[in-house]
Amino acid sequence: MVELRHSSSIGSRASSSPMKRDDVSSPLSPDNHPSYDDDHDRHSSKDRDRHFWYHLPSICPFFNDDARFSPHNSRIWLLFVLFLALAGFVSVSSIVNRLNAPYLCKKDGIVLHCPHVKEVPSLWENPYSATTSWKPCAERRDGGISDPPPENETTGYIFIHAEGGLNQQRIAICNAVAVAKIMNASLILPVLKQDQIWKDQTKFEDIFDVDHFIDYLKDDVRIVRDIPKWFTDKTELFTSIRRTVKNIPKYASAEFYIDNVLPRIKEKKIMSLKPFVDRLGYDNVPPEINRLRCRVNYHALKFLPEIEQMADLLASRMRNRTGGSNPYMALHLRFEKGMVGLSFCDFVGTREEKAIMAEYRKKEWPRRYKNGSHLWQLALQKRKEGRCPLEPGEVAVLLRAMGYSKETQIYVASGQVYGGNNRMAPLRNMFPYLVTKEELATKEELVGFRKHVTSLAALDFLVCLKSDVFVMTHGGNFAKLIIGARRYMGHRQKSIKPDKGLMSKSFGDPYMGWAPFVEDVVVTHQTRTGLPEETFPNYDLWENPLTPCMCKA
Repeated sequence: MVELRHSSSIGSRASSSPMKRDDVSSPLSPDNHPSYDDDHDRHSSKDRDRHFWYHLPSICPFFNDDARFSPHNSRIWLLFVLFLALAGFVSVSSIVNRLNAPYLCKKDGIVLHCPHVKEVPSLWENPYSATTSWKPCAERRDGGISDPPPENETTGYIFIHAEGGLNQQRIAICNAVAVAKIMNASLILPVLKQDQIWKDQTKFEDIFDVDHFIDYLKDDVRIVRDIPKWFTDKTELFTSIRRTVKNIPKYASAEFYIDNVLPRIKEKKIMSLKPFVDRLGYDNVPPEINRLRCRVNYHALKFLPEIEQMADLLASRMRNRTGGSNPYMALHLRFEKGMVGLSFCDFVGTREEKAIMAEYRKKEWPRRYKNGSHLWQLALQKRKEGRCPLEPGEVAVLLRAMGYSKETQIYVASGQVYGGNNRMAPLRNMFPYLVTKEELATKEELVGFRKHVTSLAALDFLVCLKSDVFVMTHGGNFAKLIIGARRYMGHRQKSIKPDKGLMSKSFGDPYMGWAPFVEDVVVTHQTRTGLPEETFPNYDLWENPLTPCMCKA
């Protein structure tokens, strides 16, 4: 039955499972194994039920057609109805409580109890990395890329605002270099624009090594630190429509820039491109341009030395927390209020929490919220398709099924978790060696980084990049850039991308046993560990830089 339910998502099961089903206890009662006595008890209970209803008229006279109505009988009837109502209330409460917790583990308040799983040898390594023959080669400058011309021979200057959070800004910078190369234009050092969510005034030089950035790309694109002095009215570049190229479609081709943007740059000499989020495609540009984008991402964009040093210190502390050298896991837990709200998924909570979230969604996304009547069906559909963020408790059950024990060292990269400590409690109780950068470093060590939100995000990025195992719980630029970088470095580091579609079916199945759940998790995620993946139309270069950024050894 389980095989038929999941055959579409995991294919045929592996012949050798890490554990036999008979060796693991049942999901709701880990200490009790099903046996013949259970069947006998079920039959006995049915016999008792039939016996009860057969003799009910003699026990309760008001069920007898011959019984005459009397005040005494009415009191008995009232008591019986109250008893049934109380029993029904208790049953409904137990059902609701069960629906609010994962079926696969016992829930004791905010504590989850899951059976232990034997640790497999490949728990901390990518088992198939040795069989791959791909290596990074984006640093190569071949395939048609020529040296940049001097200033008087370029077509003009382009200027962009890198919007969003740190990683969205990083992608915008890579795309800006590529677009400048396509049009043979000079690039003015991008400005990191303040975002309405991040509310940060970070400059490029506050995060990245500008000298290294310009010097590393000097043979590809001409990059200048500021607007040329001969252009006197700098405010015009930010405000004038005449100086702005708008309506650039998402994932535009190289031909679009040559046909529509280049003529305006030649005419005005300096142009601002706005907006500039995902404004360059992947499979509609020359391979050497994609290689250039990888060269920017993996080689030219370096964080400042003080950020790199602090990240090294945090990673070292993670490995030596118990006095010896230990591997550690980095967990990108995307369960902030904004993410929960934007997902439009349903997460169990109190009536008050649901009302607050409904008002928040109505305020932030009124066009999607409408009147809210369609959201329940939408939430069910999104969870079925695996498009909802994993809750901390679900992450705990998944990691335990994979074989990670309570001694696992986990570094959490996350904002303020929606629901606070109550939401985090199941994960923290199952994995007590779980820390954030605020718990790993002193206030004095982090005070210099608190000036810029993006500096703190950069620390999380580097500590996750250096981890032995990286686990993402939902999509986003942070996770795909981490997975892409670890792939680019040779696929040796394990990067787990959970199959949330399979997980949603398992978490919502009250008849799913712990043993088949463990087998499903292990088999399904054998190939979801950051191994090489062939590219395909409209593939994401940042998550999968296999070609043309990597070459056969």
